[in-house]
Amino acid sequence: MTAPLLDDPPLRPPGEDGGLRQTFRNRYLLRLLVRRELRARYKGSLLGLGWSYVRPAVTFSVYFSVVGVFLGMGKQIEDFPVYLFSGMVLVNLFTETLHSTTRSVTGNAPLVNKVFLPRELFPTASALVSLVHFLPGMVILLGGAAAAGWRPSPAALAAAALGFSIIVVLGLGLGLACAAVNVFFRDLEQVIDISVIVITWSVPMIYPWTHVREHAPGWVLDAYLANPLVSAVSLFQRAFWPPATGGDFTLPPDLYARAGLSLGVSVLVFLAGHALFARMQRRFAQEL
Repeated sequence: MTAPLLDDPPLRPPGEDGGLRQTFRNRYLLRLLVRRELRARYKGSLLGLGWSYVRPAVTFSVYFSVVGVFLGMGKQIEDFPVYLFSGMVLVNLFTETLHSTTRSVTGNAPLVNKVFLPRELFPTASALVSLVHFLPGMVILLGGAAAAGWRPSPAALAAAALGFSIIVVLGLGLGLACAAVNVFFRDLEQVIDISVIVITWSVPMIYPWTHVREHAPGWVLDAYLANPLVSAVSLFQRAFWPPATGGDFTLPPDLYARAGLSLGVSVLVFLAGHALFARMQRRFAQEL
């Protein structure tokens, strides 16, 4: 007797089960894309990933020299180097994530046109590359903070983890939305480049948040503190900077309540960005 034939499963359009879930199931492809992007970025470079240390060091030196020394901010903020760098390393992660994910789909147009892959692979890989570049900055920050008297504690690590989570979730959510829109409107790349400049000055990284309280109307301060990036940067400063300050500097009011709300907003932005990407990706090949 022959075994009964099993019915073939119904045919489905390619990519029907795509999305971020399918992206992380294809971890091998994700690793390949991350390696490919890193190799392409540092092709022909003598230092390679060493530039991940040089870039934050040079940026920090410029800000510290101009703002900390020439403008005297180093005299107003105790242990200004740790204060500056603890904000800078997080802001750089966000801006690089937003910048690279926006260009991730258009930069991989040949693959989008010729091979079916979950389209979310491209912005996700770009976000992971940004995390690779974030690690050297964290090493420098930990070394500098430890030299200034910082020691790990549950409260400090929880604050750092919460701030980091806000940045990653918000950055990937905005990156998914921008990557989709950029396929149809390439002007968005220029908008993002300009936004990076604004973002750098919209958080208490180069100056203390109290400057906004002292020099701006109340509604401006409320809008400023409602910015999720302000909560994330303040949490990182709470995690790594206070041991060098003598405890006489006040962080933004209701920091943890605002941070929880910021994380909730970041999750909503992520869900909206993913939904927009999933809706618009059907026309990617046609537009590219």
